[in-house]
Formats: sequence, structure tokens, C-alpha cells
Amino acid sequence: MTVFNDFKDRVNMAALAERLKEFRERRKLSQVRLAELINVSPRVYNRWENGDATPHWDSIVKIADFLGASLDELAGRTEVNDNIVIHNHKLHELYKKVDLLPDKDQEALIILLDSLMARTHLNTLMKESETIRN
Repeated sequence: MTVFNDFKDRVNMAALAERLKEFRERRKLSQVRLAELINVSPRVYNRWENGDATPHWDSIVKIADFLGASLDELAGRTEVNDNIVIHNHKLHELYKKVDLLPDKDQEALIILLDSLMARTHLNTLMKESETIRN
């Protein structure tokens, strides 16, 4: 409990509430979905984001993990790192592990992703072409 009290003493809790909303919206998650992911009721999460209540330390850590944020970023003590934002949580978690793959597997992953992107681009072009014809 000492760690949490120390955290509360050093952090502007209104800034935490603002950052919770900012990070959640960046990840394109609803309050309800984020609450489900961290195993709290949506009502409780809503109170945290509105600044009406303060999350427990373990909940703050879970939120940071799911939102891909550092505790300092959530607390407003450091600027938000905008390097990479992957909105799909599962894909984001896998992305963080890509460097653990052998080089051959990383190359295969690049080829796979490139082909999926090319297919998506081709499908978009085909739909646009059909729209123009009609």
C-alpha cells in the first residue's frame, strides 16, 4: 500500500483521469471494452476516467499494459510517446515480441504482411473501380 500512497502523493489525479481517457481513445477502445479487458465494471472505470474515484495500483498497472503506456505517461509525468500505435490489443502484444523471432521468421512475417496489405489495396481499388462504372 505504501507504493500506491507514494504514487497518489506524487501524481495529479485529475491528470491521471485525463490521460486515461486520452490513451483509451487513442487505442479506439470504449470505456466498456477497456473495463472488460482489465476485469472491472464499466461503472467503476467511468468513475476513474471522470476523476470521481482513484484506481488501485494493480488496476493502474493493468491499464498501462493494455494501453501500451508507461506509468509515467499515464500519470502525466512524461510526454506521450507516439512512436507506434496498434489499435488491436492482441496484435500490439504480438508486435512487441517480433524482435524475439529469428531473422528468417521476421522476413517471412514481412512478406506475409506486405502481401496482406497489397491484397487490401487491390480490393479497395477494385471497389472504387466498380463504383465509378456504376
